[in-house]
Amino acid sequence: MLTKGDDFPLHQTPEPVAYAGTDRNFYDRYFFNGYAPDGSGFFAVALGIYPHLNVADAHFSCIRNGIQYNLHASRELNMERMDLSVGPITIEIVEPLKSLRVRVNGEGLAAELTFTGRAFPIEEPRFTYRIGPRTFMDYTRLTQNGHYTGWIEVDGERADLVSGTVGTRDRSWGVRPVGASDTQPHGHGVVSSFFWQWTPVNLPTRSLFFHVNADRHGTPWNTRAVIAPDGAGHDGFHETPSATMQSPMQPGTRWPSGGTLTIQCAERPLTLTFEPLQRFQMRGLGYTSPKWGHGLYHGPLAVEREDLVLADLDAMAPTLENLHVQIISRVTTSDGETGIGGFEQLVIGPYEPWGLKEYFDAG
Repeated sequence: MLTKGDDFPLHQTPEPVAYAGTDRNFYDRYFFNGYAPDGSGFFAVALGIYPHLNVADAHFSCIRNGIQYNLHASRELNMERMDLSVGPITIEIVEPLKSLRVRVNGEGLAAELTFTGRAFPIEEPRFTYRIGPRTFMDYTRLTQNGHYTGWIEVDGERADLVSGTVGTRDRSWGVRPVGASDTQPHGHGVVSSFFWQWTPVNLPTRSLFFHVNADRHGTPWNTRAVIAPDGAGHDGFHETPSATMQSPMQPGTRWPSGGTLTIQCAERPLTLTFEPLQRFQMRGLGYTSPKWGHGLYHGPLAVEREDLVLADLDAMAPTLENLHVQIISRVTTSDGETGIGGFEQLVIGPYEPWGLKEYFDAG
């Protein structure tokens, strides 16, 4: 089937753009988040395309007065990958790798948000991970910090983004578990687990990115830290795999209660301290959501609003839907800077360095 994408030089295989190899779990995703300099006014957006499932979905979230407002939308893709609208949520690429715009209007939630990057996006190391014989992940991601302008409206109350609103956006594509879960066991003695931390930080004149994926024994299988000065091009970054995070958990949860990140730089180590300001539940964007998980089929078009009182959520709910969080944090550095950033964490299953032996162990 030919689609709009076939008139652009985008092809990676001899097939039309509508087809993306043969893995049913192939996906293509946009993510955004933003927040005021004091950590207030948080919002986030995601849009995903799943070519082999013929599904597109999108989500918008914002937090006001302890309530996380979420808008979920899903539709049939109809094999057209160039249409970046899912019901009431639309993404516009204003200038590739530099500026994008999000529009939202549905179920009492509305927004217009324009993102402008602070530097060229970083390309993270390719994520390839297997559980036993099965490929669990195989994808590439670009990440970029930036400034936002625009407004958000909740039930008729519109608020402009304050000056200095910053955040992060990313694009990833490849293979992740999407759509209906594969319930077949991985094999006798194969125990699945997942450990992820990600800390994109906005400092006054530069951005800092750190991530780590580790196995159940604590051995990293993908990690890197990058410092990106404002205005830097693709060759203007400082990159190192020599970075470590110390991060205690909040009691009774698998959420971080802050952390200390140490990055080995040429002259001396750079230390960053994270002080939590606000918690965002990633289920608002479909991550770990039992109903609105990525790629699930909801028919030709489905739209739903979901309001969460953050203080009432069970951190260790049996459905695991509340494990995945972003903690917006004030960040101070050992060389005297103060900034703000996100501390994203998802820990599923055993993780020996923290004494987590079962799926439902808490800190």
